[in-house]
Amino acid sequence: MIRFLLSSSGCIVEKMKFEPGCWVCASAPTEEEQNYLKNAFAIPEQFLRAALDEEERSRIDIEDDCTLIIVDTPVCLGTENGNDYSTLPFGIILTPKGVVTVSLKNTALCDSVISGAVKNISTKKYRRLVLNLLYQNATLFLQYLRQAEKEGTFAEKALNKNTGNKELLRILKIEKGLVYFSTGLKGDEAVLEKLLRMKFISDYPEDAELLEDVIVENRQAIEMCAIYRDILTRTMDAYSGVISNNMNSVMKLLAAITIILTIPQIVFALWGANTPVPFEHDAVGFWIVVGVAVVLTAFATVFAIFKKWL
Repeated sequence: MIRFLLSSSGCIVEKMKFEPGCWVCASAPTEEEQNYLKNAFAIPEQFLRAALDEEERSRIDIEDDCTLIIVDTPVCLGTENGNDYSTLPFGIILTPKGVVTVSLKNTALCDSVISGAVKNISTKKYRRLVLNLLYQNATLFLQYLRQAEKEGTFAEKALNKNTGNKELLRILKIEKGLVYFSTGLKGDEAVLEKLLRMKFISDYPEDAELLEDVIVENRQAIEMCAIYRDILTRTMDAYSGVISNNMNSVMKLLAAITIILTIPQIVFALWGANTPVPFEHDAVGFWIVVGVAVVLTAFATVFAIFKKWL
């Protein structure tokens, strides 16, 4: 799907066709739409292929009059067992006719900018639009990180009440998402630093300040992601220790009960053998054997309690 977006009075308005100054937002473009982008904006085919490659790394590439900037954007998919966090390559192509963004799926980044997350946005100022997109991307990372942290805290509270597989799997899923976020943020940081070295905005002081804000926001997201990952890792280690201790306690209890219940069986088996045994012909021999079994069982029980096996 291709959308033609033009700023008007600081807001984004969707147009039916391309107009000068439009931002072209392509989400999961068809082959026909890709051909249109190549022909209408002279975009190299490899730029489109790179932007639509799910495994593409964050980078900057320049060919002729086109500049390709690929960053990782956060993705949050709601499921029955909570949200799944991941990243997706997001291609920003700067052409002489305007800014073209290409992604494999519809992203929250485009939707948030279109819905007015960026104040006083202008699609006619191409480089500033690129910086606004990068800033909003870093902001989305922070937003999803806070959301993931709340979900992790909720799962941890649930674990305190009941150490179930569902809560453990939820924390593992969040931790996996944070790994994707961390990798994506570090790749984006390299892209931002390269933009700074390229003097992408050398003629515009306001844009230079905006790029610095993007870098600061991205670094803050990296630090926050590292903190949350460390907290979740320590939480999982702690609960792994708790589960291991609980398992040891259960095994110890079962072993102690098994030993105690085995004592009467041994006593009765010895006196039930087809060989001469004490009290064999005694009228109260049976009760003596029962008494011996009870005494030995009681002694074993007291000993197990003393050793804290029960």
